[in-house]
Amino acid sequence: MTDIALRTDNLSRDFASASGTIRAVNGLSLEVEAGTIFGFLGPNGAGKTTTIRLLLGLLEPSAGRAEVLGFDTKTQADAVRTRTGALLEHSGIYEQLSAEDNLEFYGRVWGLPADNRRARIEELLTQMGLWERRKDRAGTWSEGMQQKLALARALLHRPALVLLDEPTAGLDVPSAAAVRDDLVDLATREGVTVFLTTHNMAEAERLCSRVGVIRQGKLVAVGSPDELRARTGGPRVEVFGRGFGAEALAQLRARPEVAEVDANNGHVVIDLRHEADAAPLVSLLVGAGVEVEEVRRGKASLEEVFMTLMEEAR
Repeated sequence: MTDIALRTDNLSRDFASASGTIRAVNGLSLEVEAGTIFGFLGPNGAGKTTTIRLLLGLLEPSAGRAEVLGFDTKTQADAVRTRTGALLEHSGIYEQLSAEDNLEFYGRVWGLPADNRRARIEELLTQMGLWERRKDRAGTWSEGMQQKLALARALLHRPALVLLDEPTAGLDVPSAAAVRDDLVDLATREGVTVFLTTHNMAEAERLCSRVGVIRQGKLVAVGSPDELRARTGGPRVEVFGRGFGAEALAQLRARPEVAEVDANNGHVVIDLRHEADAAPLVSLLVGAGVEVEEVRRGKASLEEVFMTLMEEAR
């Protein structure tokens, strides 16, 4: 199999509206390596769901092309969908059926042999902690448990690529965390490529080795979270204490390695232009009369990087 799980080349999709034509995806060129968890990030309405539908061959591009697992999504859409799993806005779970019967139904749809089907159902439900509840009607389960079952459905036929559209949207914090944990475990164990859309930056930071950021249909950045941090800002030092006077802050801002200083309620964040020793900065503050209680080295969160990219793309 190719080392590239999916590739798009100037992929675009237009929709007609009362006010004219809307370009939901605009010249998207992207590659996702096999075996990675790739996060596709953007605000609501950025074109994330449309992109997934284009990748599955559910929509035809208005321009450009996409290739998934070596198949053209326009001319070989059936081959794409046979080899991929998907979890879109609807879970595909039948609430009147038990969890086991849901997966039995989909196993038959995928044409899995009976022995393999039963073994695979037990394997997935066990891995997700659902086996003991397999006889329960799915409609009686919590949203988090139903979402786990939907993820099992998407992985049932051992696809090489899984496309997930906001898989934890609407879940409470414990349920979302459980789904994320299961997703990482299963992706590692199954060796599948995961293409994940989300506007939850903490989720993307935890799950994804690479991310792409989209705004108004256009790709504005792509890379690892650390690569995006390097593009939008350097490392940082956080200092906690008392007595951050105007003179001390002015001295900090005058240092050549300091890009920005933000002071708030006994907490100063120093953004650096490059990797630099924090000790001289702390010594400067102490010399200026600051009572330093704690020093932390850190880096910008993916959410801060995302907001910077959104501002730059305006």
